[in-house]
Amino acid sequence: MRRSVLQPFKIDKNARSFELAGHSVQVGARAFDVLAFLDDHADRVVSKQELLEHVWGGLAVEEGNLSVQISALRKLLGADAIATVPGVGYKLTQGGVAQPSVDGPALPQKPSVAVLPFANLTADGATDYLVDGIVADLISVLSRVPGIFVIASSSSFKYKGEVVSLRDVGTELGVRYVLEGSIQLGGDQLRITTQLVEAQTGHTIWSERFVGTTQDVFKLQDQIIERTAAALELNVMFAEAGRARRAPTDNVRAYDLCLQAAPLAMRISTRDDFRKANDLLDRALAIDPEYAFAKALVVRAHVMAAGSRAITHDEGRAALPMAYALLDGQQSDPLVLAYAGHMVAYLGDDGELGYRSIQQGKSINPNSVLVRVSAAWCGAYLGYYQAAIEDAEFAYRLNPLDPNIGHCRAAHGYALMGLGAYGEAVKWLEKGLADDPNFGTTLQALAAAYELAGLHAKAVETMALYLLQSPHYTLALYQQTSPFVEPNLRQRVADAMRAAGLPEG
Repeated sequence: MRRSVLQPFKIDKNARSFELAGHSVQVGARAFDVLAFLDDHADRVVSKQELLEHVWGGLAVEEGNLSVQISALRKLLGADAIATVPGVGYKLTQGGVAQPSVDGPALPQKPSVAVLPFANLTADGATDYLVDGIVADLISVLSRVPGIFVIASSSSFKYKGEVVSLRDVGTELGVRYVLEGSIQLGGDQLRITTQLVEAQTGHTIWSERFVGTTQDVFKLQDQIIERTAAALELNVMFAEAGRARRAPTDNVRAYDLCLQAAPLAMRISTRDDFRKANDLLDRALAIDPEYAFAKALVVRAHVMAAGSRAITHDEGRAALPMAYALLDGQQSDPLVLAYAGHMVAYLGDDGELGYRSIQQGKSINPNSVLVRVSAAWCGAYLGYYQAAIEDAEFAYRLNPLDPNIGHCRAAHGYALMGLGAYGEAVKWLEKGLADDPNFGTTLQALAAAYELAGLHAKAVETMALYLLQSPHYTLALYQQTSPFVEPNLRQRVADAMRAAGLPEG
């Protein structure tokens, strides 16, 4: 019998049975095989490549499959039962690496990440420089992302080849999250896998696989950095929001309240969503009245609520003074610049100021999906249609599963209407509506796009659905509130919506 940090277990490989704390427990076949192999070689470090070859029998599988099994076993046995050896693999520990005396700095107030050396699965030590170079560059880029605290490579690389508990790494470095990964080489094909893990629990928050060739190694390296930086921005935010919700309510700080409000503010469908987000943000600002990010989220909530038609445009404009105050405050946070800029462009009839602010945010963090989405919308408002499309496409590449992608596709569709590509506009607007069926702007734009594409029956049907959602909307209100400045587009859309059944008002 071996012992993990929390639970004793016994494994019978012949009967393929598993007992935990004296009770028979069912585990998946892959997880059983992983644990059995680690148990057979508990006296040494087992490389990820060995586990992949033994458990999957030489099949070409993503290394993320192994990470899933390790995560499941840690959840079952205890977070410290299987130690990570950065740059190599894993070791069954019997709790040997989890020492109560481990100490370290206090966690920063913002999300904190350590990037560990990646495992080299190529069985060729000569490629270590490539793996380490990718990780060093990744750390360098992530350290420039506002809102995320990233440990320097000189600190995280000291763990290379050592048997460590992720819990201990988090404690010693003072970070909440750890990014680890591996690289495989077959012929001239490179496969790189990364995963973001919560240090104290071992829970995998996000993982991604990247494939390319050795000839395109620098292009692949740039892609990894872009996608990982973008994913960290959003996935860490949502993970932190969940952590904040689990905290006792009487100890929640203004920062934690903002984290809880952020997912709501990004995708508002109903007036109740809007109220919940603003209640949290009001509480945050009561604690810290000068908190710029809380104010930016208030602005964002008003933009998204007006766009979804959960509130009126007049109600949305209530946050305009706050947006202008943020821009007057010489902000350096790209999200603050993007949210405030989007507000003044959409509801403040100040498109050029808004676009300049968003471009400033993009120069600070070009790998932010959220900044790129605002850039796509404001570019479309001003008639910069090709630039808007490029920002939208860059956002898809950074994170195709981002919750705001539906919102981004609507901007893409509007830009295509500006270019007269009505069939393509319909395609993107339909995708946007599928991603977010409650975003009123998408439904309204799709009705116009159908009409402009010669699909009158679909235009009438879609406009009827939109009017069920927004019964007080009229053509006159569109003319008063549309942020699109190019006269030809405004007229084409107005004529199309009239033909689809929008009342004059």
